[in-house]
Amino acid sequence: MTALQDPPPLILLVDDEPDILVALEDLFEADFRVKAAHSGAEALEFLAGEPDVAVIISDQRMPEMTGDVFLSHARRYSEAETILLTGYADLSSVTAALNKGGIVGYAPKPWDPEALSAMVGAAVSRHQLRRALNEERSLLRGLMAHLPAAVAVKDRDGRFIRINQRKALSLGVAVEDGLGLTEPELGGGLGRTDAESRARQEGRTIEVLEEVESESGAQWFETAIVPVPDASGEVRHLVIVERDVTDEKLAEMHLRQSDKLRALGTLAGGVAHDFNNLLTAIIGSLELATRRLGDEGAVRRYLDNATMAAQKGATLTQRLLGFSRQTESRGAEVVNLAEILAEARDLVERTLGGGARISWNLIDDLWMSAIEPDQFELAVLNLAVNARDAMPGGGRITISAWNQAVETAPPGLDLNPGDYAVVSVQDTGEGMTPEVLARVLEPFFTTKPVGKGTGLGLPMAYGFAQRSGGALEICSEPGQGTEVKIYLPRASPREAMPDVGSGDGQGLAPDTGGRRILVVDDETPVRAVTVGFLRDRGYQVVEVDSADAALNLLGRDSAFDLALVDFAMPGMNGVEFANRAQAAWPDLPIILITGYFDVAVPPGIILVHKPFSNATLQAALDRVWAQ
Repeated sequence: MTALQDPPPLILLVDDEPDILVALEDLFEADFRVKAAHSGAEALEFLAGEPDVAVIISDQRMPEMTGDVFLSHARRYSEAETILLTGYADLSSVTAALNKGGIVGYAPKPWDPEALSAMVGAAVSRHQLRRALNEERSLLRGLMAHLPAAVAVKDRDGRFIRINQRKALSLGVAVEDGLGLTEPELGGGLGRTDAESRARQEGRTIEVLEEVESESGAQWFETAIVPVPDASGEVRHLVIVERDVTDEKLAEMHLRQSDKLRALGTLAGGVAHDFNNLLTAIIGSLELATRRLGDEGAVRRYLDNATMAAQKGATLTQRLLGFSRQTESRGAEVVNLAEILAEARDLVERTLGGGARISWNLIDDLWMSAIEPDQFELAVLNLAVNARDAMPGGGRITISAWNQAVETAPPGLDLNPGDYAVVSVQDTGEGMTPEVLARVLEPFFTTKPVGKGTGLGLPMAYGFAQRSGGALEICSEPGQGTEVKIYLPRASPREAMPDVGSGDGQGLAPDTGGRRILVVDDETPVRAVTVGFLRDRGYQVVEVDSADAALNLLGRDSAFDLALVDFAMPGMNGVEFANRAQAAWPDLPIILITGYFDVAVPPGIILVHKPFSNATLQAALDRVWAQ
């Protein structure tokens, strides 16, 4: 079936002499559609019903209405190119036709057929070009008006030359009032200057995701900055397209949390089993210790065993809280990747269950990297889950890590030369076809059955690698399994320099200087441990079981060097107490103790997570005394 073609352009011939019309029809009918009219009035009637005429050729000397008058009326109906024919050297008529009828050509009678044909051909080309430009202008105007995004066009100085209504509303101005001004002058887009400069310099589209706090909560805006080069290749204009992607971002976060909760469901049985083992060790060790109070060595062994089991339980709890929390990442920090992988080992193996054999091949001196630790752990877990799901009949997963100096990036990988720590997750599964491999990084694309996956695992890992300054590489062939590598840039020696801690806190008791501490906790066993730690260190301690009691005590006796307060208490919680205490006694330092992973604390408040050791508590006190 052949594509439909546009009909030939239409030419309107106007002359009161039939012989002239016949001659003109013979000249043009082979290349154009031709319509003949014997008077200006007849031609105007035709134009009223058929305005899409490319060229009008009109005689000048006609009864009732001369050519220049007819062409001036014709402008009301049509944008056709117009050519005037006359057998008289009437300069005033030609001038009138130029001024009123907008003629583009003038041909004397008798005409030269080649010259007139060339004149008409050029007029048709101009008409088609003008119509195409009008269509483009109309399309652009419609796109700017109806696209569900804020759109702007900037010149090389960053001044607006086009903005649509959405963009004008976001800037708080009328469309016409924003033209000729820069975005900073209108109070917007202050954070995209670098991105716009990069788009101009690199000649490629730059995408930016911005989070903005509003009265209704956090909003996310995705901005595409598109450079538009001229014929010489110089970027003279930028097209800025901004979309509100808050709904998509929230949906992505909810789906990611759903994936975490599904993984936690898999973990639940193993975690319960582990805690039962730990509690058995703790309870049994303490019971044995009480039976052997006269044997100091045996008591110490059993107490050490109970302490070790409790510490393992605390570590497992913290990792579960960190994995399941719904908050955003806390940001990049320089970390030891090998330690994170070692700590994540239990989490990964318990999530995967017994459906796959897992091998770990990690070098000891893996380079450190500046990353988001929780997102790194989640990326590895997602890759491991994908690997397991690619082997429904079982198989082997190998998780490896090594150091690699990259001089030339692998084909298709946007990776700068440099040193990288590489983490690999490899399976012996089905592999992927080229068609699937081309789409696996698309959000929500999945080959798993409905309800078995969201299609966010690989895109999440890819986004993490990009944010970290690295890259993600996927190597896969049908029947040959899949290997996914995450390249993470090595931290500079200055970045990787460890912080100098305060020691293990087990040495000589500090010089307390008679410091007096107020302990506020509604849980009697926990409060007893906290008070015991402090008194063993030589501090003077006063304890109360509620925030209200603490405020009443401070009202009578405010001579305390520090308040150490639990977060979760009935009535008034620790943060509410801190706010009221700081207002009344601004010089009173406060340490907040909590068993929750994420607690928003007022400025200046030091946070200590439960369960804590003597050393951890002393380190927090040292921070207070150092202020």
